[in-house]
Amino acid sequence: MTETINIDLQSSKADKYKALLPQIQALTTGETDLIANLANTVAALKQGLNFFWVGFYVVKGNELVLAPFQGTVACVRIPFSRGVCGTSYRTAKTLIVPDVEQFEGHIACSSASRSEIVVPVIKNGQVVAVLDVDSTELNDFDLTDQQYLEELAEWVSQWF
Repeated sequence: MTETINIDLQSSKADKYKALLPQIQALTTGETDLIANLANTVAALKQGLNFFWVGFYVVKGNELVLAPFQGTVACVRIPFSRGVCGTSYRTAKTLIVPDVEQFEGHIACSSASRSEIVVPVIKNGQVVAVLDVDSTELNDFDLTDQQYLEELAEWVSQWF
């Protein structure tokens, strides 16, 4: 079955999220495969919001390991002690980074990335993954992104 993501590109950012999140929920409801759901989620985010890079890193052992993503080639393994993703994992908090060059310990997987938001996916009080979104523009993420991506992360947590 092929699904089409329908988002009005002239809508406000909040309206785009409000339209997209129910579509992602409908797309993944009833599917039990983690990889399939993560893959369709990032594809919908990329298509619906035109992110430069969007993907998941899942917790495996003592590091975050690349999972489904859309965008340029990515770092495969991220230690919990490094980068925006590692910091989000350690603190179990969403991080909005207006300028990745100013984030101490930032891991530059792509030189085109200028700003970033990372949202932890939490199940039973434990971070099981992080949702990582990068932009080629400085200061591209805000509290609207945080609100809706955290809502999405809560939905995603059921798959783990």
